[in-house]
Amino acid sequence: MEGPLTDIVLEPGAAPLSVWREIWRGAGVRLDPAAHAVVAQSAEAVTRILARGEPVYGINTGFGKLATVRIEDADLATLQRNLVLSHAAGVGEASPRAVVRLMMALKLASLAQGASGVRPVTVQLLERMIAQDLIPVVPGQGSVGASGDLAPLAHMAAAMLGVGEIETAGQRLPAGEALAAAGLAPLALGPKEGLALLNGTQFSTANALAGLFEAERLFRSALVTGALSTEAAKGSDTPFDARIHALRRQPGQVEAARALRELMAGSAIRASHLKDDERVQDPYCLRCQPQVMGAALDVLRQAAATLGFEANGVSDNPLIFAGDTNNGEDEALSGGNFHAEPVAFAADMIALAVCEIGSIAERRIAMLVDPALSGLPAFLTPKPGLNSGFMIPQVTAAALVSENKQLAHPASVDSIPTSANQEDHVSMAAHGARRLLAMTANLEGVVAIELLAAAQGCDFHAPLTSSEALERVRARLRRDVPSLDHDRHFAPDIAAAQAIVRAGELAFPDLPGVA
Repeated sequence: MEGPLTDIVLEPGAAPLSVWREIWRGAGVRLDPAAHAVVAQSAEAVTRILARGEPVYGINTGFGKLATVRIEDADLATLQRNLVLSHAAGVGEASPRAVVRLMMALKLASLAQGASGVRPVTVQLLERMIAQDLIPVVPGQGSVGASGDLAPLAHMAAAMLGVGEIETAGQRLPAGEALAAAGLAPLALGPKEGLALLNGTQFSTANALAGLFEAERLFRSALVTGALSTEAAKGSDTPFDARIHALRRQPGQVEAARALRELMAGSAIRASHLKDDERVQDPYCLRCQPQVMGAALDVLRQAAATLGFEANGVSDNPLIFAGDTNNGEDEALSGGNFHAEPVAFAADMIALAVCEIGSIAERRIAMLVDPALSGLPAFLTPKPGLNSGFMIPQVTAAALVSENKQLAHPASVDSIPTSANQEDHVSMAAHGARRLLAMTANLEGVVAIELLAAAQGCDFHAPLTSSEALERVRARLRRDVPSLDHDRHFAPDIAAAQAIVRAGELAFPDLPGVA
């Protein structure tokens, strides 16, 4: 079970993954006061750069292919406002508000590192919007993951200007009305500020982090249901022997095997067939759990490392280096930190892991319902024929797994030129990251069905019981879902099991995680 939420003091550039996990779960966010000084220095540097009268991309020029167009000083505020409103061109369903809130926190941490040239008032407004639960409505489609997540971040920035919609207190309001009700004034943008708000990978990163955190919960839950399925099938724990995995040397595999051993330790079911088991080897879905789940764990950890760097990085362009900390010279350097290739790769890795965790879990469900493989009654019902038992729940799991296989195709291998070929290679990180919550929702369904099937299989071994840990899991399920002795409306059983999985009740904190 996850602990209570606490307010987070966000240290820009130094927030561990656990901080972003807490923000995803709804923790309050306060910016470290030490950040305000460097933000002010950065804004002052922009003022001094403008005073030199030189053309600087995004400050006194047009954008993208229009970078050669010089903008007069009198039009600089209009330039930034036009940028935000023209780029707020997203379509599709609104992004989950928890994702948008995480995106806002990521943008806050980026701006507060003093490399984006925004004023303290801009950072303070974003911070207050998070604190007062003023969450912009951000359409989910429209980013190709390079030149930043322009459209999604533009919708966030537009709400700061009083344009668009804000969701607060369970309702959508016009942005200006929501800001006024909270005692906040719409932002009037200064030079560079519109571009600073739009440029960055925060939309893709927020979606990828959300997918990572859900995948971690389901990875742990699937270790538990996998151990319970092994018990239901009277499988062997010999494949989890530490000596086997020490020779392979794969760290995730070693940890997954240890977790499975510990979950099954002290099982009377296992003890009952230690000496007289006629099967030489179990099916791969039981025997190879450490190899598959361990590989998934390693991949998730690699994705977590990448996303941890990205969450603490600055992906704006151009970047402002204030003379106070840059040998006395104010500089605006154009680069490509907005290109979200690292996020795209991380999202693809998470998708592959989610797909495989579900794939092997579904094979365990299929094994349990097949009497030739499991030794249990057909479809886990005491009276097969009259009753269909778990026949169609297994089909549902198969459907969810197949959908995830389709969704798991790597997004990062795609690219399409945009902005009149100025932006000629893009990452598709937003595509890769956005699908992850849909994939983890599918995996949650598979894990819930395995929980039901494995518990039902263990029921046939009564009065023998499993380990203490797994019996706690069975008892928790049985509080909401009785054993299936005859066919009944099955969907409520699945929904109840999903609620248990969604609440993290199987994701024991002592099981391996991503960080």
